[in-house]
Amino acid sequence: MPELQQILKTALMHEDCGWNMGSFGAIGEFHHVYGDSAPADHAGLMQVTSRGGVRIDRLEGVRPVAYETLSPKPHRWTQAVSLCLPKEDAAMHQRDVLTALGPDTDALRAEDRGAKLFDMGLGQYQADFCIRTADPELLAVLNQNAGRSLFEQGNPAMGAILKAHPHRVVLTQIGRVEVYQMIGGPDTGGKSPEGPHTHVLPKLLKADRTHSANTPIPEGWVPCCGVHPENPVIGRLGEDKPFNRSAFDAFQELLGDWGAQDYCQGKTAVWELLQSGTPAEGAEEPQSREGRAGWRNGIRQWRVLHGSNSLTEDYAARFDRGADQTEPENPGH
Repeated sequence: MPELQQILKTALMHEDCGWNMGSFGAIGEFHHVYGDSAPADHAGLMQVTSRGGVRIDRLEGVRPVAYETLSPKPHRWTQAVSLCLPKEDAAMHQRDVLTALGPDTDALRAEDRGAKLFDMGLGQYQADFCIRTADPELLAVLNQNAGRSLFEQGNPAMGAILKAHPHRVVLTQIGRVEVYQMIGGPDTGGKSPEGPHTHVLPKLLKADRTHSANTPIPEGWVPCCGVHPENPVIGRLGEDKPFNRSAFDAFQELLGDWGAQDYCQGKTAVWELLQSGTPAEGAEEPQSREGRAGWRNGIRQWRVLHGSNSLTEDYAARFDRGADQTEPENPGH
C-alpha cells in the first residue's frame, strides 16, 4: 500500500499527530510534547523521542478506517484513522499470566535491546501489553512471580512495577508503541505525564472488547494501531485552539477515502440543507446511527466553517442537543 505508507510516513514527521496501540482498557500512546525536539527522519515507519516511540512494521493486509466522533463539547469533534487487520490476522498471544520473554531485541533504540521483556498477562486479543527493564531488583521480583496473574491476591509484582516505572511496550501484529515515562499514579500526582503514556484499566479489561463500541470498526476487523492526525479545533493538551482549516481539509480527504459511507452521506446531506437555507423543522435526520453522527458533526463543522447564525442554531437545538450518541473524547481510557 504505497499511498498508505507515504501518508503514514508524512504523519510520523508531524508533531501534532498522535499514535496508540492496545485494546479497550489497555493502551500505549505516543505524542510529541511542546518544546521537545522536532521529529527525526528514520528508516521505515518509526518515530522515537526521549519519552517514547512508535514503529509500524507491517502494512500487508491492513485496512485504514477513518472516522470522526462526537465530542461531549458541542463545538468540537474528534478524528482518527484505525489501522485494522482481519480478526484472525490480528490475534496476539493473549497470555493471562506474567511471562518472561527474554531480551527485547526488536526495541526501537539500540540501548534498550539488552533489557528484559515481560508480558504482563492482560489477555488482550490484539495486543501483548509488556514491560521492559534492566533493573536487577525489579527483575528478581518479576522472575520470582512469572507464571502468576498480576492481579492475584498477594502477588508483589504489580506493586514492584508501579514503584520502579519500567518501560511499557505494547506489541501488535503491525508494530509497537514504547513508553519510557513514569506510570501515571501517586508518583505523578495522580495523572498521566504529558506526552507518551499508558493506561491499564481493569474495569474496562473485564469487558473483553477489542475496541470501544462507539468506534465504527467494520464487522470482522480489529484495530491494531490508532493514528490521530492534527485535530483542527483541539490542541495536543486537550485545549481549544483556533480553527486550522488545512488540518480540517487534510482529514476530510482521508475521510472521503477511508470513512463509512453512511457517516459521510449524513454530513453531506446536512451541509446541503444548510447551504440551501432549508429550515430545521423541514429537515429529516438519517435513520442509521452513523448517519446521525455525521449529521450532528456536520452541523458543528458548518458552524466553525461558516459562523453561527439563527439557522445553524436552530439545527443544533433540534438535532444536536443531548448526549444520547456522544462519547468521551478518548474512548477506552
